[in-house]
Amino acid sequence: MGSMFRSEEVALVQLFLPTAAAYTCVSQLGELGLVEFRDLNASVSAFQRRFVVDVRRCEELEKTFTFLQEEVRRAGLPLPLPEGGLPAPPPRDLLRIQEETDRLAQELRDVRGNQQALRAQWHQLQLHSAVLGQGHSPPLAAIHTDGPSERTPLLQAPGGPHQDLRVNFVAGAVEPHKAAALERLLWRACRGFLIASFRETEQQLEDPVTGEPATWMTFLISYWGGQIGQKIRKITDCFHCHVFPFTEDEAARRAALQQLQQQSQELQEVLGETERFLSQVLGRVQRLLPPWQVQIRKMKAVYLALNQCSVSSTHKCLIAEAWCATCDLPALQQALQDSSSEAGVSAVVHCIPCRDMPPTLIRTNRFTASFQGIVDAYGVGRYQEVNPAPYTIITFPFLFAVMFGDVGHGLLMFLFALAMVLAENQPAVKSAQNEIWRTFFGGRYLLLLMGLFSVYTGFIYNECFSRATAIFPSGWSVAAMANQSGWSDAFLAQHQLLALDPNVTGVFLGPYPFGIDPVWSLAVNHLSFLNSFKMKMSVILGVTHMTFGVVLGVFNHVHFGQWHRLLLETLPELVFLLGLFGYLVFLVVYKWLCVTAASAATAPSILIHFINMFLFSRSPTNRQLFQGQEVVQSTLVVLALATVPVLLLGTPLFLRRKHQRHQSQRRRPLLQDEDKAGLLGQPDVSVASQNSDEEKAGCLGDQEEEEFVLSEVFMHQAIHTIEFCLGCISNTASYLRLWALSLAHAQLSEVLWAMVMRVGLGLGGEMGVEAVVLVPVFAAFAVMTVAILLVMEGLSAFLHALRLHWVEFQNKFYSGSGYKLSPFTFAVEDE
Repeated sequence: MGSMFRSEEVALVQLFLPTAAAYTCVSQLGELGLVEFRDLNASVSAFQRRFVVDVRRCEELEKTFTFLQEEVRRAGLPLPLPEGGLPAPPPRDLLRIQEETDRLAQELRDVRGNQQALRAQWHQLQLHSAVLGQGHSPPLAAIHTDGPSERTPLLQAPGGPHQDLRVNFVAGAVEPHKAAALERLLWRACRGFLIASFRETEQQLEDPVTGEPATWMTFLISYWGGQIGQKIRKITDCFHCHVFPFTEDEAARRAALQQLQQQSQELQEVLGETERFLSQVLGRVQRLLPPWQVQIRKMKAVYLALNQCSVSSTHKCLIAEAWCATCDLPALQQALQDSSSEAGVSAVVHCIPCRDMPPTLIRTNRFTASFQGIVDAYGVGRYQEVNPAPYTIITFPFLFAVMFGDVGHGLLMFLFALAMVLAENQPAVKSAQNEIWRTFFGGRYLLLLMGLFSVYTGFIYNECFSRATAIFPSGWSVAAMANQSGWSDAFLAQHQLLALDPNVTGVFLGPYPFGIDPVWSLAVNHLSFLNSFKMKMSVILGVTHMTFGVVLGVFNHVHFGQWHRLLLETLPELVFLLGLFGYLVFLVVYKWLCVTAASAATAPSILIHFINMFLFSRSPTNRQLFQGQEVVQSTLVVLALATVPVLLLGTPLFLRRKHQRHQSQRRRPLLQDEDKAGLLGQPDVSVASQNSDEEKAGCLGDQEEEEFVLSEVFMHQAIHTIEFCLGCISNTASYLRLWALSLAHAQLSEVLWAMVMRVGLGLGGEMGVEAVVLVPVFAAFAVMTVAILLVMEGLSAFLHALRLHWVEFQNKFYSGSGYKLSPFTFAVEDE
């Protein structure tokens, strides 16, 4: 847990991996998740790297896996989760997996193609059988004569005058939405020289492509003449009709129908065998695909990591650079030795110096992850900077609870979070894909503490679903007030509102043991009392929170050895903050402790005193709280204003002086070397050249290390000074949202109670059915409580608490300009 307060120490290591064991070493590092590789080939394109061919092969396999996965899902089969702990396969297994995958994919394509062809053929047989068995009979059509009659047959008796004419038929099936257009176009194109009969199929037929049942329209067209027949066939082709042979002889049609039924049965048997074979292939895919996907993803990740390594000049090893936690260096060395033992040459690890800022590594668990996420939402802290996440575990739920204080609402939130915590190890809960549910589940421990702290502040506010509870006896006595004030019946009749005077003996017995006295819920000035209490409480919490943020910066200055910042930044910040707003907190507490009930009517106004403090003036109607208050206030304002130039100019001038001193100390040895060279003469050329190169390298490094630009430092410090001074004022006002949200939540609860409970029970009382109305009334109250108060008000309080914590982070101790250590790990691939 020590690493939670400050990021762990991270070192830059250089790895020398033997070429024969490089894949195994990187694979083992991926299983352990110890290092984050640096790209040593940033100037090389992705298509020119050493292992680009292997990466492409893995990508081709992933495309094949996608096809197989779609086929399994198309069949409605679930893909099981892969077994845990699958290692990355050795490179020689890639060819085997590729061959088996291609074979399975080809089998699936062939079987699917055969299945589609058989289904299409079976569909054609079904349509043909429907056309023949639909009951169409060849109509007797009249020939076109001068005096046509409806009863004149189209086919004349044998030996008649038109015995050389022959009637032809076109039979088939068409989709129902095309039938009307087909019939209309046939009639217009053929000018009525045909007779068409359209009927809907009695049974729905399965579509060969979609597999859904569909209704078809069968048709029978009788015509004569070759040209009319060509027109009919062209029109049916345009409408994509299924045309089948149709004979006039009924016995021949029955024989053809029986033959079609027999072919359909045989085809169904073949189709059944094909589907059984398809299910066997899909079963193999279902069993082999999940582990192959994990293994190929791991293999691809290994090759991508190897592409970040550089090749030694002898091409016998790969050189990698990686960030690693210092405490994990022994484990890293042991893992590389175990992985490279088979190659005969052990991998080498050694730390190297680096001027880049190391990444930030903060280990979290399921409890601290959500709180660390709140901090990282503002920005990742710099390396070895103070981590505010441990303190956020307490401050964030507490500030939320100040705005959401209610025993009933907090208990509902606590129970909801507790249910998620107790069910966190169930596979169904962990594998849920709903985005909203995953958001709540990820912050289950945060919700747990938010609900618990809301119950605590609810007891302080003495509110449970906006109702006060009398856990302890009240500190106010109405009987004592009635006995000593002489309230008569006439006085009670004239005065609807009665006041309790704490100055009367026995009326105020003492403060309530915990929280607010429940008698205040009956008072008409209940809102005014809570306004004053919660507003002052918000200011006290805000100033305390901001002061805590400034104090945390001390640990950063001490850790990084920046002792000048303690005197030139932290001390002026504390004087400015506490001299103005800390004094305001002192006035609030002093008035609470020193002003009694007897002198409450003439108590001075803190707000007027605070305004006069900045104006250096005095109000004659507002008496002082203590002796010498004006002198103290004027001194504090002068001190606060005097700290602004120190905060603005102190650090830049100190750094400039330090830089000048360092430059003068560095020039002194150079001048001594030049004097010696002039006295002793010219040195040897080769030695001088070597020394000059070393000196140039050293000087270049010093220039990089000691680079100092006064304008940039001054601008940065000016921004910080303005931000801090104005932020102290604006952020103190921002903490008043604690008061505003708390009052809004309390009033909304009161309105909801009055709207639902009083109105609902009042209607029930008028109708005399209280018990019947009680259930829906409570149901409406529960639904509106969850929907409005828990969700909407809870989300609003959460966002305001998040904003207030960012106010704390802005107080210089947390920069948010770092970056996370993202170790190379296979944990994501396993999931």
